[in-house]
Amino acid sequence: MSTTRKAVISFLVGFVTVILLTAAAFAFRWFSADLRGEASKREQTIANGAWRLGTYEEFFDLCAAVESTEQKIKNLEAELATKPSADRAERINTSLAALKNTRADSIATYNSKASQEHRTAFQDAALPYTLNNAQETQCAA
Repeated sequence: MSTTRKAVISFLVGFVTVILLTAAAFAFRWFSADLRGEASKREQTIANGAWRLGTYEEFFDLCAAVESTEQKIKNLEAELATKPSADRAERINTSLAALKNTRADSIATYNSKASQEHRTAFQDAALPYTLNNAQETQCAA
């Protein structure tokens, strides 16, 4: 066998070996993607102390936002009961509608986050699991 032929065969064997190793590496990455994704998700959430603390505090912030909006609604309703001028009553009614919509949005956000499995572990036991549009909100003291 000539030297040139040996060189070509050696090159082809090396080239095919590189191709097969590259294909094997991509196949491994593809088959292990779910495992790596779960590990990455766990590292970004449960293993991340800043994320856990932020999520824990986020539930308090969302609940407090609903309580604050409810207090604003009560204050405006009390003012409306004093029979203000027609112009002022119109502005109060407009503000009440906006605040009631804001309250409903805040409740929906709270309930959405409370239903996410990776967040529920960080919701304080003193906070309600979900909030209800028909009831006044009571957050932890």
